[in-house]
Amino acid sequence: MNNPRIVIDAGHGGTDGGASGNGIIEKNLTLDISQYMYNRFRELGIPVTMTRTTDETLSPTVRVERIMNAYGDEPGVIVISNHINAGGGDGAEVIYALRNDATLSNDILNEIEKSGQNIREPFQRRLPSNTAKDYYFIHRDTGNNTEPVIVEYGFLDSTGDDPEQLKEDYEIFAEAVVRGVMKYIDRPYSGGEIEGTYTVQSGDSLWSIANRYNTTVAILKELNNLNTNSLQVGQVLKLPSGDTTNDTQSGNIYTVQSGDTIFMGNNVY
Repeated sequence: MNNPRIVIDAGHGGTDGGASGNGIIEKNLTLDISQYMYNRFRELGIPVTMTRTTDETLSPTVRVERIMNAYGDEPGVIVISNHINAGGGDGAEVIYALRNDATLSNDILNEIEKSGQNIREPFQRRLPSNTAKDYYFIHRDTGNNTEPVIVEYGFLDSTGDDPEQLKEDYEIFAEAVVRGVMKYIDRPYSGGEIEGTYTVQSGDSLWSIANRYNTTVAILKELNNLNTNSLQVGQVLKLPSGDTTNDTQSGNIYTVQSGDTIFMGNNVY
């Protein structure tokens, strides 16, 4: 993509708190996610701005004005509107505009899945009164050339593990979105190491990772909700706190690489 620019929209704010429950207030978490993401895109050299940087009330009109005033209605402008879902579901999802295809959404969701979150299919939503138009104003009113996506990181009222993941792993999920966008715009990705995680590399196995970080395969599987014997390159694994290691790498995050498996020799761990 030529001349990529990013507008990050922290959903809700001020008197509009968004959804809340299980110790999560949407407006606060979306701002945390957005600020993390803003800093990472700056580190990666991508022009980026935010619609709000404080707990500020923004009307839809003002929010759209800030998006459009940032870089204009130009190709290469990606709008990431960060939200937390409610309604009793589970997993992350991305909603994209009628004028766009699902490529960016799928790149984002694939990276979020590697980070340990369940994902739902990307989708579009049409305005019932005029099905030629988008349902959400963040899609409908942001020009003809920008590429806006709404990222829902999980359900704060889920009966599954979403609430705890949202509180504990939101930086991991935000970093996943950064990776997905960098893949989509075809720009080099680097950094993003988050304390307490490991990104799987080619040749890794659960046994080798556990041995490296002085833990066990069983603990890694339980901590990461793994129920298969497969790992994939780029997969992000959470590591137990308090581990010791002789490895020179800092932190305790491990990312799975191509060829990873939980098999070692003839044994299954």
